[in-house]
Amino acid sequence: MPGGVAVNAPHTTSAVHLAHHWYVARRGGERVLEEMARLFPSAAISTLFLRRSALPPELASRDWQVSRLGALAPRWCDHRRLLPLYPSAVRAMRVPAGTRLLLSSDAALIKGLRKPPGCAHVCYCHTPPRYLWDLAEEYLRGTSGLGLAGRWVFRQLLPRLRAFDRAAAADVDVFVANSRFVAERIRRIYDREAGVVYPPVELARFRPMPPRDYYLVVAELVAYKRADLAVAACARSGRKLIVAGDGPEASRLRTLAGPTVQFLGRVSDPEVAELMAGCRALLHPQLEDFGIAALEAQAAGRPVIAYRGGGALETVREGETGVFFDAQTLPALEVALADFEARADSFAPEVCRRQAERFSAEAFRAGLSQVCGQIVPDLR
Repeated sequence: MPGGVAVNAPHTTSAVHLAHHWYVARRGGERVLEEMARLFPSAAISTLFLRRSALPPELASRDWQVSRLGALAPRWCDHRRLLPLYPSAVRAMRVPAGTRLLLSSDAALIKGLRKPPGCAHVCYCHTPPRYLWDLAEEYLRGTSGLGLAGRWVFRQLLPRLRAFDRAAAADVDVFVANSRFVAERIRRIYDREAGVVYPPVELARFRPMPPRDYYLVVAELVAYKRADLAVAACARSGRKLIVAGDGPEASRLRTLAGPTVQFLGRVSDPEVAELMAGCRALLHPQLEDFGIAALEAQAAGRPVIAYRGGGALETVREGETGVFFDAQTLPALEVALADFEARADSFAPEVCRRQAERFSAEAFRAGLSQVCGQIVPDLR
């Protein structure tokens, strides 16, 4: 790629430094970091929190700079409870002198790292932090599990945390969003423009196979994922549903479930791939910034029943790889389920798979490589 980063010959220079908000479990954002690390195989990585047991082998040997809060979380407490301390912890971290490119992967505040003189900062933004912006009112209403005292503290600190986040965003040289939906949020919240490079799908993990008679939810069980809609719809109609994932909503969801709903908790990557390939369809009732699970289902040849909003509009093709519903309500999802079942045979596994192939790791690395090459053109 002229003037850019060579995609097939990753860097071996320490002039690049990587950053990621935290690595405590291997989910979509962490897979993005792994692809960044493949582009820059000698780059050190800064993060607020690190669970080393979650690292794949290729990252376990990296030079990690972990914030001082890493001594407390995730081992001794939930890292999310330390939110008020994030700004001071980020500011205390140092990007090495001589770094020419700081490449951050962020859905929190790690983009607030101070860059040394002569360093450019490219931020791959998964989303401006939802708990500070779009979902802040949910935290203040008590749906976050913070408790009365925690909500009071959060209310007092919210203006300061927002100010830090805006200041951090202002110091970024180039924003890259993971979807057009997130690019619009970056424009609205930070008043910054952002190009779009879609995150990667690990296509090799998924193989289409004949479906079995169940629907599937794969998600962190938090309120905004709206797994309650999927559980209630299937429990009320007697449809089989498997829920893979865990989180603070798990107990409440079990109270909504009937005998046809099965909860597996957290499952391994191979188990996710098998569940995806065997389901009738993935249920995707949430408003996602991107939503990698919807593409993973398509990589396994299965369609998606999705809420019409957010990143799903960029990954699911209506009538070809999935069905949309227009409101996050139980009746709307029930209508979508009936619509899907009336034409389930029209969703071809090979069409779903081809859609997912547009979002390959190679396409992600090529797109990010081009951005980095444009801002620091002589990095080789």
